[in-house]
Amino acid sequence: MHPGDTLLVVGLGNPGAEYAGNRHNAGFQCVARFAERHGLRFSFYRFRASIAEGTVARRHVLLARPLTYMNESGQAVAPLVRRYTVPLSDVLIVYDDLDLPLGRIRLRARGSSGGHRGLDSIVRHLGTTEVPRLRLGIGRPPYGDAVDYVLSDWRPDEGIAMETAYDRAVEAIECFIAEGIVAAMNKFNAGDPD
Repeated sequence: MHPGDTLLVVGLGNPGAEYAGNRHNAGFQCVARFAERHGLRFSFYRFRASIAEGTVARRHVLLARPLTYMNESGQAVAPLVRRYTVPLSDVLIVYDDLDLPLGRIRLRARGSSGGHRGLDSIVRHLGTTEVPRLRLGIGRPPYGDAVDYVLSDWRPDEGIAMETAYDRAVEAIECFIAEGIVAAMNKFNAGDPD
């Protein structure tokens, strides 16, 4: 395999059945939806991540769900980037964001972690903030602790809103794979300030 042959899409979350329905696992949930749409199966493990692979839009695509727990996601992502010699412009990190309203999605080509510990770990292990990302809005709790909120399951009405968000996010990932981050931002961030 040559550099540029592989594109890596990483969904962030926590492993284990007890976390499966959590708001903090929106990245896992979204990437699972993408895999299902394209007939890909998470069938093997590499570098502390569950991996699915296949061809999408004529590109070799790896889907990864780190099994390191959220705060150590970089321990799985950095070795995958190095092993498959994936240019950072061909890496997309998909994760939950408290600062976006529920069900909204937002793509960025680079930037700080914004306090998200999973993304912070990836930035530290890669040594750069130049990593494209897709943020999935989960909203902030009206009261109470943010940690309890992100580690709790979706309410039924939230789950319905997120179904629509995941469908749009899958389309955004498809656009990223076929056309790159700038095209995906132009299409899916329409009307949003950068």
